Amino acid sequence: MAAIKVYSTEYCPWCHKLKDYLKDKKIAFDAIDIGKDEKARNELFKKSGQLAVPQTEINGKIIVGFDRAAIDAEVAKMKK
Repeated sequence: MAAIKVYSTEYCPWCHKLKDYLKDKKIAFDAIDIGKDEKARNELFKKSGQLAVPQTEINGKIIVGFDRAAIDAEVAKMKK
């Protein structure tokens, strides 16, 4: 299991952009479709209080939206 989780839906264009960004940077992640996985949807809501997608969880920190700077900063912390 990757240390990064991306909560998304099939129909979200920003979700696709985020996942493509991580793939391009060769950053491993687990993609979780909250449109199909009710348990994951409920888990996400408990963690962040929101159902907006995409949301990225990196080492327990939730980043809402496709925030490259925040994602890059958290990934950099992982590499230390």
